[in-house]
Amino acid sequence: MDTEKKARSTKSAMSIVFLVVFIDLLGFGIVLPLVPLVTDGYLASRPQIEKDISIALLFSLFSLMQFLFSPFWGRLSDRIGRRPILLVSLTGSVVFYALFAVACYMPLDAGYWAVGLMLLSRIGAGIAGASVSTASAVIADSTSKENRAKGMGLIGVAFGIGFTFGPLIAFAVLTLFPSTAVNEAIGLDPAYAWVPGATASVLSLMALVVAVLKLPETRKPDSTPHGPRSFMGFGRSLQVLKIPAVGPLILVYFLAIFAFANYEATLSRFTKDVFDFDVKQNFLVFAGVGVVLMIAQGGFYRRFAGKVPELRLMLIGLACMLAGMASLLVFAFLAFQLKEVNTGAAPEGFRWLFYLSSAVAVFGFAFVNPSVSAMISKRASANQQGEVLGVNQSSTAIARILGPAVGSLVYGVHASHAMPFAAAVCLLLLVLFLVPVIRRDNAVSVP
Repeated sequence: MDTEKKARSTKSAMSIVFLVVFIDLLGFGIVLPLVPLVTDGYLASRPQIEKDISIALLFSLFSLMQFLFSPFWGRLSDRIGRRPILLVSLTGSVVFYALFAVACYMPLDAGYWAVGLMLLSRIGAGIAGASVSTASAVIADSTSKENRAKGMGLIGVAFGIGFTFGPLIAFAVLTLFPSTAVNEAIGLDPAYAWVPGATASVLSLMALVVAVLKLPETRKPDSTPHGPRSFMGFGRSLQVLKIPAVGPLILVYFLAIFAFANYEATLSRFTKDVFDFDVKQNFLVFAGVGVVLMIAQGGFYRRFAGKVPELRLMLIGLACMLAGMASLLVFAFLAFQLKEVNTGAAPEGFRWLFYLSSAVAVFGFAFVNPSVSAMISKRASANQQGEVLGVNQSSTAIARILGPAVGSLVYGVHASHAMPFAAAVCLLLLVLFLVPVIRRDNAVSVP
């Protein structure tokens, strides 16, 4: 009877974590494409440099908050439990996505007042969303080491589904409520710009209600960590990074996310410049990225997880990422040459080459993500899952700050716009040098 009850509790915890991550990424995917559009509308009369700085802040401060708070939430969940942290996180998502909707509802002449409110909402959403490390800790609590990779793959599936339907919802809003002559810069009727944020808030509220009713506590009663009770604990984070068995894996994760963020941040600009895609078409491109993530992690990775060692799955992922990014690099140069000859957009057939290369790169990323998380979790002791996974999540936040920054800076270096792909290839080659170190180290816990 106890075994059956424990099995039901574990299944409930895994389902709620899936829902939490899905809702988090769904809200992220809904809001993300609209941030530059709405900011552009509110600052229509301001110089372009002010618009660019505002948009950069709205993106980077979200990731900065995740960098600062991921280890904190993870460490706190090791002390007081996973359930209260996830409930606080969902409550924050409800509040701050609603605040984003309020900001978008303000009149167009509100200018920086509206942008300032959006900025506050993105900071709060970043703090609330930093609890993904706690969701990973729930998976670690609820799975054996043999099934750890399959469990981490579940989070990846939630990421993929959320990232798919978020842009699709934004696309539907743009289709149902097209722009008016009042402000074409927004690309969305100002009277309905609040709808995406409100949708994200309502979905977060639904997830919160389910979590309050169904989410069990998964932290083991005897797993209270030892060590100083510090707020941010940067010293402890550095200690985690210094562990031979864990540090190189976190570095691999950082570099892989960095490489992918180069691609992700410049994707809509690239398709616009090469294929003349508009905003709605680019939402569909991002939804396509989510579909590949969903299929790769739900249909392929979870099938192999537990049967194939995580290191091998990670290497397969890195090989696919490298092949995809290298293909995109070659494609960008070829498309540029043909576009120069034809004096127009790249030939129609090149779209499919681009889609295929992108799919290979995204497929590889879908294998790297859960493999590294599973290996890190298995090398951390039971009473430090939240802390170690929090430091790992923190490293991804920094990568998502630096990746878009580097990608945006090098995007215009060459007229082919191939440099972000070149940067990604260089980063992934660097990752390969770390593989022998990962093979050699077998320590399991944080000192």
